[in-house]
Amino acid sequence: MKRILVATTLYPNANQSRHGIFVETRLRQLLKNSEVEAQVVAPVPWFPFKIASMEQYSIYADVPKHEQRNGIEVFHPRYLVIPKIGMLLTPFFLAISLFFCARKIRKNGFRFELLDGHYFYPDGVATALVAKMLKVPYLITARGTDINLISNYKIPGKMIRWAARGAARNITVSSALKDKLTSLGVAADKVHVLRNGVDAELFVMHDPQKIRRELSLIGTVLVSVGNLVESKGHALVVQALKQLPDCNLLIVGKGEQLTDLKRIADELNVSGRIRYIDEVSQSDLVKIYSAADLLILASSREGWPNVLLESMACGTPVVATRVGGTPEIVTAPEAGCLIDERSVDEITKGIRALLESPPQSAETRRYVEAFSWNQTIAELVDLLDSVMINPMSKTASSQ
Repeated sequence: MKRILVATTLYPNANQSRHGIFVETRLRQLLKNSEVEAQVVAPVPWFPFKIASMEQYSIYADVPKHEQRNGIEVFHPRYLVIPKIGMLLTPFFLAISLFFCARKIRKNGFRFELLDGHYFYPDGVATALVAKMLKVPYLITARGTDINLISNYKIPGKMIRWAARGAARNITVSSALKDKLTSLGVAADKVHVLRNGVDAELFVMHDPQKIRRELSLIGTVLVSVGNLVESKGHALVVQALKQLPDCNLLIVGKGEQLTDLKRIADELNVSGRIRYIDEVSQSDLVKIYSAADLLILASSREGWPNVLLESMACGTPVVATRVGGTPEIVTAPEAGCLIDERSVDEITKGIRALLESPPQSAETRRYVEAFSWNQTIAELVDLLDSVMINPMSKTASSQ
């Protein structure tokens, strides 16, 4: 039996059910299909009380220090975050939190053999520091922004390269991310592409008309899902709605851009055709995908956008910008279409083209069934085996 300790700030908790859910999903699939035991250390920022004006941090005040999620032991130690000026210090504060929690877990009898870190900065750097102190090998999975954006900063970039070179193995969720990581000087044979799959038992097709009646939706329905931040492109989709008079839009997510989105919609006189939906459960998200005619992802950067697979598993095709891993997901007309220019006009053209010639829902569903978790988990188990057979030599040879 292999024992691993997952180390990441990207993991759901009692107050944030969808936060880092892609990390939890991969872990659950791994535990379901292999002889692996795991516990999770998912630190949250230290914040002692709740203040309405600081909701971004107040949400962490009453996150439990320990919980069990889907049969997995999850620990939430606190770490210090200094807003705006603490970017360079955060990996070290995070490492302190991880170290003491991991040491306690080990003393309590869970003798883990490997640290499994997710997201390179600050999480991966902190994982590397703790692994060296505990003298165990470690993996780091690159997720997107950590490599596409943060690695471009001088000091974080150096820390990322150091952590990657010391890892027993590095994982990326797309070939595009592997190319970016190797361009930073990380040996290609130490970087393995393990794409995220889709839970085809959870994300299933529903009767769209029935769901539309349930949700009081009419006409052509578009959906844009993701955090309400500039990089997700929700504002561009709102602007495109001006040129799509027969379409209604659902925006699913929460974030700092909500006020700006509403202002733009008011200025364009399209507010009456937009519905904003806060974070929802995965079961509710299935209904939203099923009710839509198409999903739009107008991102400026992506690693491996799970929303595309989720939407297609519900029979709903996608329009997405050609960035990151999206060209590896949308490769056939049954999936939808890609747009080469991230602009209002091109988004509008992409939406119109797909609405004029949509694939059959069943075809879209069949297409995405090739993206199951089975192959990914089999490759991950092989990777774990290769590291754990002779872990110290694997780590030492890479430094």
